[in-house]
Formats: sequence, structure tokens, C-alpha cells
Amino acid sequence: MVVGLGNPGDDYDGTRHNVGADVIAVLADRHGGSLRRSKELALSCEVRIGGQRVALAIPQTFMNESGQSVRKLTHRHGVDDPARIVVVHDELDLPVGSLRVKVGGGMAGHNGLKSVTAHLKTQDYLRIRIGVGRPPGRQSGADYVLRRPGKTEAAELGVIVQEAADAVEAILAEGVDATMGSVNARS
Repeated sequence: MVVGLGNPGDDYDGTRHNVGADVIAVLADRHGGSLRRSKELALSCEVRIGGQRVALAIPQTFMNESGQSVRKLTHRHGVDDPARIVVVHDELDLPVGSLRVKVGGGMAGHNGLKSVTAHLKTQDYLRIRIGVGRPPGRQSGADYVLRRPGKTEAAELGVIVQEAADAVEAILAEGVDATMGSVNARS
């Protein structure tokens, strides 16, 4: 199961905080999926990637309540092993346009991850972290991620969203360790 974090609604489309959701939209498009509202408080669909059935989902709760949806999705899709859950999210602690794959770890102040971890009662799920950089000057991180980036940065994020979708496909084809090695070495 692959979940892309973001906030619902047009006001948040194109913001830094929604890059995780953007990755899910790319994957659904690449693999012929149609994201639809589900009882699990998400837009979701199932697709085949490399011969494997994969649930794709974008929680439709606000970011700090994403875990509610993720927990419901794990029940619906019978995913009881956190190693079979990939969460794609924005990361302030990484420079714009960088990408990292990791298993578990801290939340780095990310309220979406805090919610997912609280509802799953574990932090041992896989993460694809998309760098959005730190805000300039004294701007708060919360304000920064909820704003749309400028043209140049938006283009960089568009490229990295595609690369994050590639990373999901690589995890399914080559495994977590090989993908971590190749993705983390380049970024």
C-alpha cells in the first residue's frame, strides 16, 4: 500500500505539503488507476505495478489526521505488516529537489507522520521523503509548506515527484534495500 500525504481541497493543490499526494496521482495515471472517494476517508484505487497488486491512496483528512485514513486503509486492504506500507511526504530537513528512502525513524516535526505513527502504533513503515527545503528568513515551517512554490522551485518539485514515483516502482521491482541504496546515493 502506498499513501501520499497532503491536505484535501483546491486551496492546497500545488503546495509543498501536497507533494506526497502528487506522487500518488502520478502513479495512478501511469498505471491506469482512477482515484475515487472511499469509505476510508481517502481517494484510493488499486493498480498493478510490476505484476503486483498495489493500493494507492491520498487521505482526505487534513494532514494532522492522516493516520485515521491510513489505519482504515490497512484494514480494508489486509495490510498488517508495516513493511508493506509506503508513506510519501514532504520533508523540510532536505533541500528542495532531493529524495530519500528510509524505514522508520523520527517524525522531524511532521504532523502527518505523527498521526500515521500514532494510529498504526509503529513507526516501522517505509518512507519516501521529498525535500522541500527550509523557509527563508523567519517564516514558519507550517506557513512555508502550505504555500505554493515559485516557478523554478515548482519545476524542481515536478521532477522530484516523478522520481519519487520511480522510487515506488523500484521498491516493488528491486526491493527496499536496493532502492534505498540507489536513491539515497544520488540525492
